[in-house]
Amino acid sequence: MKAITVTASFIALTVLAGPTFAQTPAALDDLVGARAPGAENQMQMRGYSLVKTEKGDDRSYTYWWNAAKRQCVTVATMNGRYDSITSTLAPDCGQGEDRRSANSNSSYGYGNASPNQRQSPTYVEDRDRGGDRYQVAGRDVDLGLVCFGEGQRPGFATTYGYAWNSRTKRYDYGNRTEMTGQQFDASVSLQFWPGGGHIRLPKKLVPPINSRGDDGWWDLYDVDMGPDVIRAKYRLNGLNKPVVTINRRSGQISIQGTDPYGFRGNCDLIDGEDHRRF
Repeated sequence: MKAITVTASFIALTVLAGPTFAQTPAALDDLVGARAPGAENQMQMRGYSLVKTEKGDDRSYTYWWNAAKRQCVTVATMNGRYDSITSTLAPDCGQGEDRRSANSNSSYGYGNASPNQRQSPTYVEDRDRGGDRYQVAGRDVDLGLVCFGEGQRPGFATTYGYAWNSRTKRYDYGNRTEMTGQQFDASVSLQFWPGGGHIRLPKKLVPPINSRGDDGWWDLYDVDMGPDVIRAKYRLNGLNKPVVTINRRSGQISIQGTDPYGFRGNCDLIDGEDHRRF
């Protein structure tokens, strides 16, 4: 599946006008808005090496690794300029996590890093929300998220052109229908509680043949609430059981099902019965 990234166009959403959770490293914030060629030279001069590039609809994404700081960042480029620079996990750059983090501040993965290398975590695990804690179907919700981004689903496209006809031994003009991936803007909501959770999907992410969710919500299973990454699955039908992966530091989410079904985006933390961000 083509890389589908949710920061992409993050979507005419004035609801995101408040502060985001993804952090821009202080040493790189002056590069946001800079022209890409010059900014790439600056990235290299500051100790970063290009790892990989992914393409979205209206922008591209590059992953950079700084071996000295053991820091991975994602750069979104739009119209030839750096649109955003966000910290992400070492595995996103093909690197292992720094095991020194077990020595101190282990819940945040800081290890022995100096203060100017430390990145504020997006989400704090097992946070006591007090009066903001709310229930769904009698279960205390530990974490509520709304995620905006781009989805992709199977579709069909008709193309026109010439094709070789082996029977008449000539090229014939005609059309053919091919299966393709249709991309669209979308948002998903997730709620987690001890041992489980559920996800609300937009109609465009629900195939015609499905297991019938509960008012748009699908149960999550195999939920793993790790300190840095959340993983879970849901069942659309017998053949399509998408995997949900959420980076708790950058706030990025990816959903990967049977190709080309998928979704990528960024998540906001939602708390309380009235679903406030603040």
